[in-house]
Amino acid sequence: MRSSLPRNDELAAAFELLADLMELDGADRFRLAAYRRAAERIRGCATPVAQLALAGKATRLDGIGATIEAKIIEFVQTGDLAALKKIRDRVPLSLVEVMRVPGLGPKRAHQLWRSLGVTSIEELRRAAQAHELQQLPGLGARSEAKILAALARPDPHVEARGTLLGRALPLVTDLVHELECHPASDRVSEAGSVRRRCETVRDVDVIATSANPRALVDHLVDLPWVAEVTARGDTKASVMSEDGLPVDLRVVPPENYGNLLQHFTGSKEHNVALREEAVRSGLSVSEWGVQVVDTGETAAMETEEELYEHLGYAWIPPELRENMGELEAARSGELPPLVTPDDLRGDLHLHSDWSDGRTTIEQMALAAKARGLRYIAVCDHARRLRGGRIDEQAAALAELDGRISGLRVLSGVEVDIRADGSLDLADADVEARDWVVASVHSGFGDGHDRLTRRILAAIDHPAVDCIGHLTGRKLGRRASYALDLDVIFERAAATGTCLEINGQPDRLDLRDVSARAAAAAGVSILVSSDAHSVGGLAYSDFAVSQARRAWLAPANVINTLPWQEVQALRPRHRRPFHAS
Repeated sequence: MRSSLPRNDELAAAFELLADLMELDGADRFRLAAYRRAAERIRGCATPVAQLALAGKATRLDGIGATIEAKIIEFVQTGDLAALKKIRDRVPLSLVEVMRVPGLGPKRAHQLWRSLGVTSIEELRRAAQAHELQQLPGLGARSEAKILAALARPDPHVEARGTLLGRALPLVTDLVHELECHPASDRVSEAGSVRRRCETVRDVDVIATSANPRALVDHLVDLPWVAEVTARGDTKASVMSEDGLPVDLRVVPPENYGNLLQHFTGSKEHNVALREEAVRSGLSVSEWGVQVVDTGETAAMETEEELYEHLGYAWIPPELRENMGELEAARSGELPPLVTPDDLRGDLHLHSDWSDGRTTIEQMALAAKARGLRYIAVCDHARRLRGGRIDEQAAALAELDGRISGLRVLSGVEVDIRADGSLDLADADVEARDWVVASVHSGFGDGHDRLTRRILAAIDHPAVDCIGHLTGRKLGRRASYALDLDVIFERAAATGTCLEINGQPDRLDLRDVSARAAAAAGVSILVSSDAHSVGGLAYSDFAVSQARRAWLAPANVINTLPWQEVQALRPRHRRPFHAS
């Protein structure tokens, strides 16, 4: 326990804030990228980075050099960064939120601050309502209306009310393994929102059985990533991880394991509905058992399967326990066979160092093969493949495809959907690709109708196979932009255009309810990693979890099919293509 040292999340937050303020102050993008990369590495590290820095070992972490290590030591010793203090004296902290309003950015936020004295969201709203923005160079009445519309939308932070699943799950997986390996351990399972694979979690629950509960509790509180012990007893403990995530362990009797696991896994809504239905049958359900109200007889269950069967249901996968119809389906035998990571045969959206990826195409291909995939599509950004580079890459991919046995290496591309709905790549080049993902990467402040028309135009392009990260959200940073999803789903189903569930932990876009509605409308879903490195290939597991929360079976996910069958379903095989 190291209460005197800053946790990793505190260190990461300091570097993230420094990068944001420096961006507002006009710093070069290379310095910004260095600080943000360091923050990401610190936040994702299970070892206390402050302790590593004091020992002169933080530079062993990728993305942390001697300069960053020195700043970490400075933060440990003073509780602040001189560079951060210096820039805070001249750039208002609240301007960071102004910068993040869709349609603005750091340069516009700086302009509003210097010209109108706008330093907060409320001041921005008042200035827009008074029509002061349209008086500034480059900001007309239309831009002002877009900003007001963006301010009227829900705060993007409501889409991330906690820690990203992508950050919490590795810690939970390691913890469960650590406890399972302890001699006193019997059974151990994650529970709570992590087990349901919610996109963000506020805390972590772990349920275990043991002949020596105190030994497991002691083992937990002594783990190196534990920054603080907030509660401790003979059968349970609560601790805080280095990245600020609360973790609760409960060690229960074996005969109650199923009851407790179900209780601490199900969402509140699922559990309330389950108990209300049980009451109608004369039963009372608690975390310790199922009681017959009239007789007081109580049955305890060692497994969840026993509990659900006792109540008249098939076992319900954790991802579905949200009171979205799963109880009725479990009672009538209509739960779908949910897609699993093992069902995926390919990944049709990943990047390499030909654009903004950090790994060569050969390294990505070999890592994908090691994961058991049969095909991949390298979809680097078209804007990075100009000047004949797209043909050079296609040749490199073809050579690799012929050299790596057991894996098809496809020539893909990710094209931008422009403001007018056109693509940022010539039709002849689009048509020549094996797989085409079209995405919106700018103009997020466009109104509901215009953004919908942009997406529909891309869907109507015969060579576009898939729309990437449809709603554009970034959890905790950018809300989903306004779209007419029903119209988009109808058009995608009619044209055979896929919609993506993007596995990037801060995207998970489509969200679960939207993906479920899309599949119900007949849309094929692509589950992809959008990997920019070898490690990022594992993001497809998060996309699968989102697909499971959306009730998707393998039949709903196009990349569960062999490539030959995917190829036959592509839109260009349904509609004639005429390159311009």
